[in-house]
Amino acid sequence: MSKARKPRRASGRGKSMRRRARDFSSRPHLGISCGVSGPGIRVESAAAEQARRRGAAQAQTRGREDGGWVQKENCRPDGRELGEFRTTTVNVGSISTADGSALVKLGNTTVICGVKAEFAAPPTDAPDTGYVVPNVDLPPLCSSRFRSGPPGEEAQVASQFIADVIENSQIIQKEDLCISPGKLVWVLYCDLICLDYDGNILDACTFALLAALKNVQLPEVTINEETALAEVNLKKKSYLNVRTHPVATSFAVFDDTLLIVDPTGEEEHLATGTLTIVMDEEGKLCCLHKPGGSGLTGAKLQDCMSRAVTRHKEVKKLMDEVINSMKPK
Repeated sequence: MSKARKPRRASGRGKSMRRRARDFSSRPHLGISCGVSGPGIRVESAAAEQARRRGAAQAQTRGREDGGWVQKENCRPDGRELGEFRTTTVNVGSISTADGSALVKLGNTTVICGVKAEFAAPPTDAPDTGYVVPNVDLPPLCSSRFRSGPPGEEAQVASQFIADVIENSQIIQKEDLCISPGKLVWVLYCDLICLDYDGNILDACTFALLAALKNVQLPEVTINEETALAEVNLKKKSYLNVRTHPVATSFAVFDDTLLIVDPTGEEEHLATGTLTIVMDEEGKLCCLHKPGGSGLTGAKLQDCMSRAVTRHKEVKKLMDEVINSMKPK
């Protein structure tokens, strides 16, 4: 059997090495710091490294002082100007199993909307109207700030906001969803799921809903008089009649004086208030969402509404280009 070895004592050579190391560390010298930077290696002096760290710390401090970086630099962390939106992209018909769908990216914020149409009995007080039921889901997948389980407060607020936009803008006339008065109507379930959360969720949800509704095709349905059952003709479909085009524009408020458009998640966290304005193509105000926070003067509010009208034209142009590209030539 082999015996357990005792730890080896430091040899004379090891002691002398440690002695030299102590002597070297006590002398003034130029330190070297190496860090990986992309495919290569960065080598810098200790003084340069300390200066770089101080600059980064100061920049981070400015970013934490309630938007102080915006006021001092007149520029945002991602390089945008105060009134500049992030790149907006839309992909229509993303879900083949839905009756209509769209995916919208607003910078990193990504929302997908799927619309599913089903039969339902009309309400007794309005026998010739259908239903539009929106639901916004903010799962843990999109951000670590959300948890599994029942919808949180932010998801419920977003769902109610979308419901108000549908009702106030009359984007869909519920009478258009009637199949047979008093007997059968369509119900449109609009599920909006956030895949990546980086602020301004209301703008992305409103745009995704509009694009998905523009993509909805409903089959022809008739009521058999003999059996009183619905007969569906899947070979003959028609697009949903989207009557208005509401577009949301969100702002972040800093210290009651500074306004920026399309805030990111970090900017929303630092802001002292937020504001969302929904306009239609005629310049009519469909909805105004101001969940507390800093107040706004009449002049500032008017500036926001003017910017919302301009934003509507930009989104409407993008929407028309996407829809026209899908039409058969």
